[in-house]
Amino acid sequence: MTSPSVAEQRRYRGTSAEARRAQRREQLLQAAIEVYGEKGYRHATVKAVCEAAGLTERYFYESFANSEELLIATFHTVADRLLEELARGVAEVPGGPLERTRALLTAYYGALRTQPRSARVFLVEISGVSPAVNQALVASLRTFGELLTRTMDPHGQGGASTQPLLRTGVVGGVLHIALRWISEGYTQPIHEVVEAALGLCRVLG
Repeated sequence: MTSPSVAEQRRYRGTSAEARRAQRREQLLQAAIEVYGEKGYRHATVKAVCEAAGLTERYFYESFANSEELLIATFHTVADRLLEELARGVAEVPGGPLERTRALLTAYYGALRTQPRSARVFLVEISGVSPAVNQALVASLRTFGELLTRTMDPHGQGGASTQPLLRTGVVGGVLHIALRWISEGYTQPIHEVVEAALGLCRVLG
């Protein structure tokens, strides 16, 4: 008989079982972004996500215990991708802290406008679902706050690095500006939105 360790390494059309599972998981994550962005998490079902992914429900439970676990994974996918893009972009911007922070905010709000479904997952669907989901949100906001602080005050001279409540307040303001902008259909020019948020970020410098 073939042992499980050997069976695990069997390949189908040149692809390992592990790679196929990873691909199915990625399909579910991308489908969840689409479904949550269109219908909202609370109105989405496992069946709807699976249909959007082109997979049966048994493959859902291969990767996720329940819908909440998928929501957290989806949120991390969206948030991590956005934060990585922002960090890379800021590193390439010439000028001082103010110029780099303006560029960071422009990229942030620009991403929310060009990827509205991801924005809904990042800003709306994640809030208030459960303690575990809230914990994921808090951790992501903390990371975003640290990025803003490093960008605005790269040498740690402004004292914001020792004032986590100040960072929390600034990040909260940046997000609430985004929520209002989105709710109003992105009608206000992005440079005005950025300058409003930049006014908050100045206290970090």
